[in-house]
Amino acid sequence: MITRRTFLTGSALAAGEKAFAADPVWGSPVLDIHLHPRREGAMELDHLQGSGVSKAVLLAGMAAEDRAKELVAHYPDRFLRFTSTDVREEGAVARLGKSLQGGAIGLGELKFPVEIDGSEMKRIYALAAEFQVPVLLHFEEGNFNSGIRRLPQVLQAFPKTTFIGHGQTWWAHIGTEVGNETGYPVGKVKPGGLTDRVLADYANIYGDFSANSGRNALARDPEFAAAFLVRHKRKLMFGCDCPCRDGRGDGQSSSVLQGKCIARETLTALQRLAAPDLFRTIVWENGTKLLKISA
Repeated sequence: MITRRTFLTGSALAAGEKAFAADPVWGSPVLDIHLHPRREGAMELDHLQGSGVSKAVLLAGMAAEDRAKELVAHYPDRFLRFTSTDVREEGAVARLGKSLQGGAIGLGELKFPVEIDGSEMKRIYALAAEFQVPVLLHFEEGNFNSGIRRLPQVLQAFPKTTFIGHGQTWWAHIGTEVGNETGYPVGKVKPGGLTDRVLADYANIYGDFSANSGRNALARDPEFAAAFLVRHKRKLMFGCDCPCRDGRGDGQSSSVLQGKCIARETLTALQRLAAPDLFRTIVWENGTKLLKISA
């Protein structure tokens, strides 16, 4: 059993939480819609505190569900949770439904080697519509949720399902010059990409700026990114998907972001590109509205 003491690193953290909540580091409260549970200690809280995030959605698979539940129970003002399981397994829909009935508020991150319009995923989309919760998909062509070019047809077929896009292929497709859709494209964006189009054309799809793929989409062409933020200001949300331990880069081993916190890097990029009102809309208002979170 994980106890409250296990999560806390000391009285300084508890005191710091109160000060942080009253005086946001970023000039706005921040909702992180993409934080994976850790395996030990107080690292979820440490990451929030270190990165200046107000509240986070824990994306918990079944193995981490008990930890996520206890974090939410101990810190209801700081954590919420989604649920996930291997969609290919027998009983996946039943397990997810039970977790939703038990307090999960969304499905994800769903990151499995399936096609986006395969029978496994269609069952999940129907479940999300039934419970009126979003489904967060990691798009990585050839690996996870392949077939992004068929996404418009999926969005049309499931108009009552709310989708959240994330991952290398999702963010590669902000432009039409896709040549590295499972990595991190560089250089100027050629307008008219699939991600840009579906965000404009379909009410039931949102974007999650988490991981290095989201940060890279903001950094590679700042002029395009600034206009993209304005164009889709009601459809974009902040997430970190950061593996660092303390919200300041400790333990981050990525060759691109070694020693850096993805949450801090992405929030800094958003703050440079967006006016304060738009920044608040993306990092707080869109997520709290979509997930029905009281301020």
